[in-house]
Amino acid sequence: MEEKWAGLTPDEKREERLKRWISPTDVEFFSPEAEKLHKERATRLSDALMLKEPDRVPVMLPTGNFPAYHAGGTLHKVMYDYDELCRAWLKFFYEFDMDTWSGPAFVHSGRVLELLDYKLYKWPGRGLADSVSQYQYVEGEYMKADEYDALINDPSDFTLRVLLPRILGALEPLKGLVPLSSIWQLPLKLVMPIARPDVQDALQALLDAGKEMAKWQKAVGDCNREARAAGMPSFFGGSAGAPFDHIGDGLRGTHGIMLDMYRQPDKLIEAMEKITPLIIENAIASVNASGGIMAGSALHKGDDTFMSREQFETFYWPTLKKIIMALIEEGIMVMLFAEGRYESRLDIIKDIPRGWALWWFDQTDMAKAKEVLGDTTCIAGNVSSSMLYTSTPQAVKEYCRQLIEVCGKGGGYILAGGASVETAKPENIHAMMEAARQYGVYR
Repeated sequence: MEEKWAGLTPDEKREERLKRWISPTDVEFFSPEAEKLHKERATRLSDALMLKEPDRVPVMLPTGNFPAYHAGGTLHKVMYDYDELCRAWLKFFYEFDMDTWSGPAFVHSGRVLELLDYKLYKWPGRGLADSVSQYQYVEGEYMKADEYDALINDPSDFTLRVLLPRILGALEPLKGLVPLSSIWQLPLKLVMPIARPDVQDALQALLDAGKEMAKWQKAVGDCNREARAAGMPSFFGGSAGAPFDHIGDGLRGTHGIMLDMYRQPDKLIEAMEKITPLIIENAIASVNASGGIMAGSALHKGDDTFMSREQFETFYWPTLKKIIMALIEEGIMVMLFAEGRYESRLDIIKDIPRGWALWWFDQTDMAKAKEVLGDTTCIAGNVSSSMLYTSTPQAVKEYCRQLIEVCGKGGGYILAGGASVETAKPENIHAMMEAARQYGVYR
């Protein structure tokens, strides 16, 4: 099978992935009607992604943490009560019509985060009031400005002995481990630091977190399997973020990476080139394991207001494009969520093969995006969270109608929110689907 797969072209690989996704053989559907509905929805999405005209405009509802609040709970509750997490997301699934769904996998386990003493987030019940509806990222220079060489020379060792002890308080003792490359002929050197009680405590914390993670994974998996068996496809099979964001988010922080663009640009670029193959390998593995068709990337720091066009072309796009092209080679499509605005770089991001990407926009002018990208890539997004929170169903439908008329011409468009929501008006979210059914029919 592997030899046959290796001999296929990227287009043939994509076709095979789409075929398996539209008509899966590993799903026990609840009924023939559910199987038919799954195929209709998946075909609709596939046609849009391939820049064809489906039967109507597909819809991705802006889920966020909305299901938790719609079910009468909070983010805090579902982070710690996995049964409630599954119940809330299934309630959302059965009450809201949509063409694809985002399950509860983005709701982290509060217990796992606590067991590891996770330092990159504050969350309800840990640093934030129980009533808060989102996580809060904790900016910091978790990799120092003079540590690029350590990352570049051995990313795995740097992660194990430097990064993890800084971002996971429970694993702080691991900084005392010896480099794995030093034990090739003396493997017992690995055991010596493990004799220390603090290192044993760190390893026990990992074991405890792993057991707790298994409970969370089961709940999330059960929820996703039920939705799929009822006829709901999900095309997100893995993640593949931009290398600039990997370093700017979790390593150097926003302040640090902005300074690095001026003070040590060559080291920054070298580090991004080093981690690019690792991101590609992980993305391919996760998509293959999930049976999905697409790897998603939330692009945090590439927008018009964060960096200039020249900086985007120098620091952001080259390694991101390498990831895109490597995934395409494996027949994997890409979803690129462009946070903020991308109006000054639409011509740059157009430079990928036709029909391989979904550009999902937050605040970008959709008419301009359609004009520049419409013959190259499917586009989605731009229904603002503020409108879903404060407006009326009639106003939401009218805004969606305008988007459909401008962006839906000729296909290649998915109606979607510009960002996630938590406590939006349910009737406004329903209005998005109603707009697609009323104004988005092609045939």
